Amino acid sequence: MWDALANYLPHLNAALNVTATVLLAMGLWNIKNGRAKKHKKLMLNAFLVSIVFLGFYLFHKLALFQSTGQWNRSFPSDAPQAARITYFSILIPHILLAIAVPFLAMRAIFLAKNGRIVAHKKWVRFAFPVWMYVSVTGVLVYLMLYQLYA
Repeated sequence: MWDALANYLPHLNAALNVTATVLLAMGLWNIKNGRAKKHKKLMLNAFLVSIVFLGFYLFHKLALFQSTGQWNRSFPSDAPQAARITYFSILIPHILLAIAVPFLAMRAIFLAKNGRIVAHKKWVRFAFPVWMYVSVTGVLVYLMLYQLYA
C-alpha cells in the first residue's frame, strides 16, 4: 500500500497545484473585472485546494518514508548538470516561499473578511505573486522530478 501511495500521490499533488494555479489566475482576473463575489469564491477555493494539497503532500512524505526509508525523492545524479542547476534553482526558493504562503493567504483572507479592503489590496500585492510563484514552481518541480528526469 505504501509503495502505491508513494508512487501515486505526487501526480495527485501536481493536479491540485495546477488547480490552485488556475483558481488563483481566475480570481485575479475576476477582481480586475469588478467581480468581487466571484473573486472571493475562487480565492477561498484556491485556499481550500491548497490546504488539501498540503495534507496530501505531507501524507506523501509519510508514504515515501514507509516505502523507501527516505522522506524525499532525490533528483537523479545522472541528470545533465544544467537540469540539476535549474531544478535546485527552482526548488530552493519554492520551498522557502512555500513556508510563508499559508500565513500570507490567511492574512489576506482575514483582512478581506473583516472589510479591510485597502489593507487587503496592499497585502495581496505581495502575497498573491508569492502564492502564484509557489503554485507554478510546484508544478515545475513535479515535472522535473517525476516526468522529465524520472
